[in-house]
Order: sequence, then C-alpha cells, then structure tokens
Amino acid sequence: MMSQYPSQPERVLGQLSLIKLGETDLGGILHHVTHLAGQSLVGADVSITIVSAGHCYTAAFTSDMALRLDELQYQGNVGPCLQAAVEQSTVLVRDTAHDTRWNRWPAQAAAAGAGSVLSISMPILDDLDGALNIYGRTTDAFDGDAVLAAGAFAEHAAVTLANAHLYDRTVNLARQMQTAMEHRAVIEQAKGIIIAERRCAPDEAFAALTKISQDSNRKLRDIAAALVARTSTGQRDSR
Repeated sequence: MMSQYPSQPERVLGQLSLIKLGETDLGGILHHVTHLAGQSLVGADVSITIVSAGHCYTAAFTSDMALRLDELQYQGNVGPCLQAAVEQSTVLVRDTAHDTRWNRWPAQAAAAGAGSVLSISMPILDDLDGALNIYGRTTDAFDGDAVLAAGAFAEHAAVTLANAHLYDRTVNLARQMQTAMEHRAVIEQAKGIIIAERRCAPDEAFAALTKISQDSNRKLRDIAAALVARTSTGQRDSR
C-alpha cells in the first residue's frame, strides 16, 4: 500500500508555498508542481490534466506512461482523470485489471503497467478545471490515508496553479496592451507623414494606409512601420 503519500506532507506543502511567480513561466510552474508530487511518491507516475472550454490536455507529466494513459482518456472522452476534473471529485481505481468502468480504458492502463489510479479534482479558475492523476504501479496502491494526503496536496496545488494562471494572464494582457500602444503610435506617425505629404485630413490619411494594406495583403502596422522607416531614412540622407 502506498500509505506514505506524500512521504513528508509538511515539507512538500511548504515547497509548494515557496514557488515564486515571475521566476518561471506557467509551464515551468506546472512541471514543478507535477515533479514535486512525483518525488513524494514511491512507485507512481504523476500528471496534471487541464480542461478548458471542453478541450482536455496534459499540462505536465513525470513519465511517458502517465501521458499515454491520459491521452487514451481524451481520445475516448472517458476515464478517471476526466471524471475527476469535470465532476470535481476524487476517483479511485483500486485494480485496473478488474475495473469495468470507462469502456476498455482500465484494461489499457493495466497493460501499460498501472495497477491502480487515483485522480483528484483541482478546480483552478471559473473557466479552468484540472485533475492531479497518480498512477500506481501495483494494485490497491492507495489506502485511506494516502487518498486524504493526496487530496491535501491537490488542494494546495490548485491554489498555486490558480495564482500562476492569473499572473500569466495579467502579464500577457500587459504585453498585448504594450504592443497595441506601440502599433498605434507607429500608425499615428504614418498618418502624420501622409497628412504632411498630401495635405489631407486624418481620416483620409488612415483610409490611404488601409487601402495600401488591403492591396498589398500586408498588415496595417507593417505598412505604417515601413513608411515611417523609409521617411526617417530619407530625412537622414538629405542632411
């Protein structure tokens, strides 16, 4: 029985709390959480399933077997990790060789070397659900204490991942806003050049840029940037 999961609960949960946002990307945090769980187990493989807008994928894993068994569930749209994530529940498979749920998936798990499975829900955000999947290499690998301890780990990990996702979204939004401001600035510069050259109104200058973009099948910001660069080069050459 895998009764010592995690082997040192306080140390493992403490390491979760030490993860610093900003020191790595979201993928790095997902892998850190997964491998932290894997290091705390004896004879088990770990993965994290993410479900968002009906799309399921494995965000991190400690072995090819865990990834393969996850993907078999996604292909058939049934299995313990999907059930745990969608229903926000804990799903235990004591003996994959004799479990009759989820069509033939338990038999496939047994053939791959997973004797038992524990999948625990990790609600992350309103639009993002997850599950911590633990594949034991023996039958009946998880006793009651192991299930409770794994649940505590999953609960703390879900908070860590929620914070990581929110941080990642905030950083991406800031980058998008910065890029949008830079694009707007160069478009305004290009409009100014056309206004000066043609002595036209701002709306007419923007319409001219848009027409060039459509005719050349190039993005408006690229057209604007090329015009600004060409004008700057011409000004330098004329000095």
